[in-house]
Amino acid sequence: MLQDRFWEHKSLDDMNSEEWEALCDGCGRCCLLKIEDLDSGQLFYTNVICSLHDDKRGRCTRYADRSLLVPDCIKVTPKVAREELWLPDTCAYRLLAEGRPLFDWHPLISGDTRSVLAAGISVRDKVVSEEYVHPDELEEHLVHWFDKESLSG
Repeated sequence: MLQDRFWEHKSLDDMNSEEWEALCDGCGRCCLLKIEDLDSGQLFYTNVICSLHDDKRGRCTRYADRSLLVPDCIKVTPKVAREELWLPDTCAYRLLAEGRPLFDWHPLISGDTRSVLAAGISVRDKVVSEEYVHPDELEEHLVHWFDKESLSG
C-alpha cells in the first residue's frame, strides 16, 4: 500500500520498489530511440520505440528481462535520474531528482492512468517499433512533439 503523496517526503534513494515503480507514468518516452550529435552531445528523439514496448498498455512486455534482451536499455536508478539528461523533462524520476513537483496529469496526482494520454504526454499511437525501421533510417524519424514549450501541466 502506497503512502499518500510519498514522493513529497521521501528521496528517490529512500523509496521502496513499489513506490519507485509507481513513479513511472507509462508515457513511453524513455523507450524512444534517440540520436546523439557527437559534436554537441545534444540528443534528438525519434518516433521509433523499443521492440519490447507495448504501445497500447504503455509498458514493457518483458520488463524483468529488458536489460538482458536489450543491452542498450538503461535501468533508471536515482543516480540516472540525477545525472542523465536523456530522461524526458516530464519524467517523474527526473522532476523529483531536480526538486520539481509532478505535473497535474501524473497518475499519482490525477488518480487516473488515462490522464497521461489525455494530456498528450503518452507516445501511444505516435510511434513505430524499431523492428520496422532500419538503423540507417533513424534520422528520418526525428520528432519534436514534446519540446518544452508544447508541454502542459
